[in-house]
Amino acid sequence: MLVLLALPVLACAGEPSPADPPATSDADAADSRAADTPVHSPTFGPPGQTPGVPSPEELEAAGAVIGKVLIDNQNIFNLEDPKDDYWLFRAADDLHPKTHADVIRHQLLFKPGDRYNRRSIDESERILRADSYFYDAWIREVSYHDNQVDLRVTTKDVWTLNPGFNFSRSGGTNSVGVQLEDTNFLGSGGDAKVFHSVTIDRTSTGVQAIDQHTFGTWISAAATFANNSDGYLREVSVQRPFYALNTHWAAGVYGIDDLQNDSLWDRGQIINKFQDLHRGAQLYGGWSSGEQNGWVRRWSTGFTYDEHDFGPASTWSGVTLIPEDRRFLYPWVQLDLIQDDYTRMWNHDQIARTEDFYLGTSFSTRVGFAASGIGSSSSALLFQSSASTGLGGEGRSLTLLFWDFSGRVTDGALYNGVMDASVRYYNKESKNWLFFTALSGTKGWRLDLDNQITLGGDSGLRGYPLRYQDGTGRALFTIEQRYFTDWYVFRLFRVGGAVFFDAGRTWGRAPLASPSLGLLTDAGFGLRIGNARSGLGNVIHVDLAFPFNGDPTIKRVQFLVQTEHSF
Repeated sequence: MLVLLALPVLACAGEPSPADPPATSDADAADSRAADTPVHSPTFGPPGQTPGVPSPEELEAAGAVIGKVLIDNQNIFNLEDPKDDYWLFRAADDLHPKTHADVIRHQLLFKPGDRYNRRSIDESERILRADSYFYDAWIREVSYHDNQVDLRVTTKDVWTLNPGFNFSRSGGTNSVGVQLEDTNFLGSGGDAKVFHSVTIDRTSTGVQAIDQHTFGTWISAAATFANNSDGYLREVSVQRPFYALNTHWAAGVYGIDDLQNDSLWDRGQIINKFQDLHRGAQLYGGWSSGEQNGWVRRWSTGFTYDEHDFGPASTWSGVTLIPEDRRFLYPWVQLDLIQDDYTRMWNHDQIARTEDFYLGTSFSTRVGFAASGIGSSSSALLFQSSASTGLGGEGRSLTLLFWDFSGRVTDGALYNGVMDASVRYYNKESKNWLFFTALSGTKGWRLDLDNQITLGGDSGLRGYPLRYQDGTGRALFTIEQRYFTDWYVFRLFRVGGAVFFDAGRTWGRAPLASPSLGLLTDAGFGLRIGNARSGLGNVIHVDLAFPFNGDPTIKRVQFLVQTEHSF
């Protein structure tokens, strides 16, 4: 988790919220520029309709085509605003390589001459906003003439270089690290990292490289190589995903060679440890007819090799149970159904930032068969499935539902079956106040020994040590009152706060685990610091949590500091 940074900490701030809007530049000024000439005037905030330009519905009905596509890729700070024209901010802009215009253009789902379609424009906005090196992105119709509509694509860069020291604390445990990382290497959109980290599980030193748009295409390439205190990690993938609703094909290949010690936990302590050598590979391809009547159907097929060889850990002298080795080689087929339905919001999971919530109904299922006759450790039907939907979004409330189920069937019995379900509810009480609650549950059947279901400070029960309870099922209920201030500290930080209550418990008796302590509850409060000028994590949490139950060894106050992707 990224909390302490050098220059990045001084350059992590939210853009003005709707309560503090800056001026928007004159759209007509962009019209006279060539399509490949970047626009430098400030264009912050959600776009409105440009005077003189028909509405999206009217443009589509008229059969308008796209004319010029103007790329307005803005730097971290708006130096044309006197409040941002400060020596430190000027230095940050000078040191930061701005995202190349071609990186933005390659992610657009339209080009000059295409038929105007607002749905593909909205989807392009979501694709750009999903990039960690952008604070936000908007696409606006800026002029209309001769049945052609010119578009301006506005993106706002964030600081992406992390040359610093990282610290986080949750569940009574610290994690530290030193790394040199740029998630937008020289403005190319690629991620390059050299790191050394110390966590509760291991010490790791390695390198990582990720490029989501290799050679200006939709091909994603990633590689990680690390030497760890308990082994090593070698992981490589190359794929062309279903990057948009109208993507007609996808393909990819993946491989991993990973040696590490796995630990089983209970009461916040290690109760078992063993070595796990994991080797795997996957090759897949997929096809789709694209979006039709608001729905997308995708078919994929592939072949997976997944092997785990277990043994004793040389550094462990306690009681040892070692999982059975397993190897599965199997072909599979997958079906995905996706409804096109999204909404935009502010001040829900982020502070002063555009948030894209999926409200449609989606369903995914994959089924494969591993036969012992072709090298699998046993014959098994392997499956995984998931579904989600959203309710509301147009008014004050929003509800998001999620479910997944995976496992394998051998000789008519379910093994390593895991079912998860969750409900998240948001109610916007006013401009600054939001009520949030969530209920989640997990149920396991004949779990593999190395697959634990735990509950503690690292999984949402904030008043307790990490991995505190171990069982074959769990449930967690959270209530949180969120407050989004208008405080813009040094024009660098957006600040919020939260008061929360958590309640959770585990069920079932896992191997070597103590009996469940029943219902555990806690309450607390904390600060939320918007990290919107930096792409190195979105919201810093600083919390105090007070446990109400548990055994006598638990500290009566838990102090947590961590960077999360949401409030």
